[in-house]
Amino acid sequence: MEKEAKIVKKRLRSDNAIPDYDYLFNEDSNKNDKKHRGFLWKILKVNFWKIFFVSLLYILQAAPVWAMPLITADIINIANAGLTDTTWQTIAIDSAILAVLLLQNVPTTVFRSKILYKLARNASAGIKSSVVRKLQSLSITYHKDIQTGKIQSKFLKDTDSIEALLINIMQTIIPNILSVIISAAIAIYKSGIVSLFFLLVIPFNVGLTMFFRNRIRKSNRNYRHEMEDMSAKLSNMLEMMSVTKSHGLEETEIVAFKHNIKKLVRSGLILDGTNAHFGAWSWVLNNLLSIVCLIFCSILALLGHIPLGDIVLYQSLFGQISAYVSGLINIVPQIGTGMEAISSVSEIMNSHDVEVNLGKGAVPEIIGNVTFDDVSYKYPDSDQYVIKDFSLDVKQGECIAVVGPSGSGKSTIMNMIIGFLIPDKGRLLIDGKPLTEFNLSEYRHNISVVPQNSILFSGTIRENITYGLSQYSEEDLQRVVEMANIKEFLSELPNGIDTNIGEHGGKLSGGQKQRITIARALIRNPKILILDEATSALDNISEYHVQKAIASSIKGRTTFIVAHRLSTIRDADRIVVMDAGVCVETGTYEELMAKKGKFYELKNLNDMNLKEAEENLA
Repeated sequence: MEKEAKIVKKRLRSDNAIPDYDYLFNEDSNKNDKKHRGFLWKILKVNFWKIFFVSLLYILQAAPVWAMPLITADIINIANAGLTDTTWQTIAIDSAILAVLLLQNVPTTVFRSKILYKLARNASAGIKSSVVRKLQSLSITYHKDIQTGKIQSKFLKDTDSIEALLINIMQTIIPNILSVIISAAIAIYKSGIVSLFFLLVIPFNVGLTMFFRNRIRKSNRNYRHEMEDMSAKLSNMLEMMSVTKSHGLEETEIVAFKHNIKKLVRSGLILDGTNAHFGAWSWVLNNLLSIVCLIFCSILALLGHIPLGDIVLYQSLFGQISAYVSGLINIVPQIGTGMEAISSVSEIMNSHDVEVNLGKGAVPEIIGNVTFDDVSYKYPDSDQYVIKDFSLDVKQGECIAVVGPSGSGKSTIMNMIIGFLIPDKGRLLIDGKPLTEFNLSEYRHNISVVPQNSILFSGTIRENITYGLSQYSEEDLQRVVEMANIKEFLSELPNGIDTNIGEHGGKLSGGQKQRITIARALIRNPKILILDEATSALDNISEYHVQKAIASSIKGRTTFIVAHRLSTIRDADRIVVMDAGVCVETGTYEELMAKKGKFYELKNLNDMNLKEAEENLA
């Protein structure tokens, strides 16, 4: 256990090295463009001194680029003037300077690249980490409303696009701007007339960018949306694979997915076409301007305004400025992709549908008393209340069954106890204190939920039962294995409790998976246990074993059971009967059957359905 604790501490120290960028997405403005620029500006500001140092290294790294035309022009002018006493000395000095500048390029380039890419990778890691924290803080309703595939696309593709944008800023945009400034400064120093001509490069390229800007932005946005839709479709297809194959619908899925692929291809071709047109016009424009520059400098040389060797200097400088400006222009599509990625990630980071735990006091020891005080709830986009004026007082250790037809509000009540949903009216009290005052993350350490569908991951039975626990005793593990009736099938498995169960527990039966889920709930020794239709999807034999596990697990805990088969809740202390969001009856099994009200009606209907099912199977 000490070794495991050390590993956890080491991992936490490593995690703390990743920067926290959550706050960079906070923005008071409601205008989307300002939000995006705000994020970009903030992340650059946070890393200002590193970027400044990287920029200084670039000037040293690129020094040979500016020195070469100056030295070339100087040597041509010396050669054109004829031999003098200092000719060979000057050529030797020029050559030595150029050699030193060229040799220092290697270590400078390597050192600069190391700093630059580490900065970009850390920034990307910080953004990814921030997105994960945000996803964990968002409410369960948010996760139900957005498709998993879209979240995956935002997390994987869009965060990488933001990293690429940061690299482009440090690797291309800032260096090119510095290069234009330095090249222009050399031109101004050498000749004011020629430098004025150089200014023509900028307005032509800016005009070209303005012409294509909206097209590039629109095509990037459309492509991003199509990519997210296809990612969501792929996620759904994989989840539905067993259903698809069992109904022989492979070709139907292939045809449907091809439709999404075609839409993505069309969107991608439009994006590629826009970028190609933009790049082609940029290349033609800059080469035309380069020819004009050559003619202009030649005329100045013929008129005696500049030395012959300076034609090479100015042509090189113009070519450099033109190339740098062209590089800035050509990177506009990538900038568009990066800005669209920021927009995409901001959709998650700027969501306000969060569970707020900051500032809330520590959760006291939970006893298990639960009180619904005239509670009503409706979903955010609905005017209809799914729970209306619901009141219930549950004492520690009681077992409460909640029954009713589909849509009656059973699961909504459970989700309020978990803290997934907050009442719109009334109060939900835990041990006499409003649940809204609790840090929900801490509070949930005291409750456990067994859902209708067993949620398992690829790993061993041990790992699934102890999920999220950094410390546990072998005695505790064996105790819950016994309580959940798991021992009954462990001997059939090759490695017992350390047997790998496959993705989603695919190597186990439904009853076996559900018993593992119960053991996972019990090993946390919860004060409140919620069983949300834990046996509804099981056959009779599996249900028998799971019911034995449930009967063993509820002793001494406040337990809420949402029941599908009403015969399974005969021993509940009280049964709450829901209908259209309203509690219509409460009482013991015998009391409600004797009353012959809604529960009696549901029980008879349930028995009829079971009998009919058994007859059909016979």
